[in-house]
Amino acid sequence: MAEQRHDQGGSARDKHVPVLLDRTLELLAPALSREGAVVVDATLGMGGHSEAMLAAHPGLTLVGLDRDTDALRLAGERLAPYASRIHLVHAVYDEWADVLADLGLTEVDGALFDLGVSSLQLDETARGFAYAHDAPLDMRMDPGAPRTAADVLNTYGADELARVLRTYGEEKFAGKIAAAIVRERQKEPFTNSARLVQLLYDTVPAASRRTGGHPAKRTFQALRIEVNAELDVLDRVLPAALDSLAVGGRIVVMSYHSLEDRMVKRAFADRTKSRTPVDLPVELPGHGPEFRLLTRGAELAGEQEIEANPRAASVRLRAAERVGRGNA
Repeated sequence: MAEQRHDQGGSARDKHVPVLLDRTLELLAPALSREGAVVVDATLGMGGHSEAMLAAHPGLTLVGLDRDTDALRLAGERLAPYASRIHLVHAVYDEWADVLADLGLTEVDGALFDLGVSSLQLDETARGFAYAHDAPLDMRMDPGAPRTAADVLNTYGADELARVLRTYGEEKFAGKIAAAIVRERQKEPFTNSARLVQLLYDTVPAASRRTGGHPAKRTFQALRIEVNAELDVLDRVLPAALDSLAVGGRIVVMSYHSLEDRMVKRAFADRTKSRTPVDLPVELPGHGPEFRLLTRGAELAGEQEIEANPRAASVRLRAAERVGRGNA
């Protein structure tokens, strides 16, 4: 969730600039301008995208989800002028169907996902997401969740740690790092990030550091994904979100690493295929594609936006529109 934080105080509006805001509004506009439209912002964050959607569409109702209570509070303050048109819910976004049912909604017109960690989380040192500052190894997007990054480091076996680092961090030295973690935690459990960062400096070969960026980047990403079950949650929510869209409804998803983007690409591809047998000369009724793609591949942020908001450098945006309902 690439939001550029500007300072440590002030309102949510002062703290970040939403990534690809104009393009997101453009893609969602045809669906959100319909009478009585409802949009779900599944990753509310500090409310930048939501505020822009509400301002652009006076008849729009917004459902905003976030697992981070601090984000909900800040977004609530920001969106107070639209209080009569918003429902802000403390929930992980794979609770999508339950949230809609609780609100009496059977379908929605728009869906927005700005995945990953937000600047609110990155820039609050005590949350432990950033490797640039020594902090408790927490990394929970929901501060009330039971498992922290320290728990993962101190309790997982070497094979399981290596799997996490290899799968979620695409770390080629996963086995070596996992063995070092297990060896060091026998001396003293891991509690703070500085000790882990030093271990990674000592373990990752210098040649790799020169070409692969900061040696902690991939390990911290992997731990964050594991602690918050991010890919499992995304895998569960994508079908629910697509199922809930009305015909003409649109979905925009912004991903920040290849694992997320591949999942989104696959989910969209499954829904944009015809289910008519390939040997039939005509499309069977009810077997046509349910969705059409609105983007050619994954769209990237432009140089100007990246210069203004460096966290937009890794964004990959995909969008689709519901064009029909199958009979399956």
